[in-house]
Amino acid sequence: CGGHSDVVGGAVVTAKRVTVAGFEDAQERIAFHQNSMGAIAGPFDAWLVLRGLKTLGLRMERHSDNAERIVDFLQGHEAVSKVIYPGLAEHPGHEVASRQMKRFGGIVSFRLHAGEQKALDVCAKAQVFTLGESLGGVESLIEHPGRMTHASVAGSPLEVPAGLVRLSVGIEDVDDLVADLAQGLESAER
Repeated sequence: CGGHSDVVGGAVVTAKRVTVAGFEDAQERIAFHQNSMGAIAGPFDAWLVLRGLKTLGLRMERHSDNAERIVDFLQGHEAVSKVIYPGLAEHPGHEVASRQMKRFGGIVSFRLHAGEQKALDVCAKAQVFTLGESLGGVESLIEHPGRMTHASVAGSPLEVPAGLVRLSVGIEDVDDLVADLAQGLESAER
């Protein structure tokens, strides 16, 4: 929530009593975590969150603007077989996202026709996007989930497609971001 990849903060808010597997209701589980981990951020963490909140609106607009341009680019690219973004009407979560969000954010995933090795090549060739697993910072990140965040679930129902690439689109100049993806995708066309 700080936007600078240096703090994580949030709140748990429920409109009604909800059940969680193994607990009478979620309140019991929330109370357990509150007691074991602490319910209050430290002073420096709180300051980092407050600093980030000052630019949150501007950052989210830029994340969304950049992501939408990248989605348009990827949808028109012959090496790309599928673009996954909640702003697309065909996305399974589009209706919910439309109700809950003003814009659709900066997380974009796409699949390549050519499969895993080409997806890894696209990630390796990135120069503006940085290879990384964090999400939501001001810098753009690229990752191959099958080898990074989801490597431990390979062969299970949670496995991700081998040719999947995930982007956390930052606030850099969008033309630089598109050009970076274009040069990386050149090899995927072959």
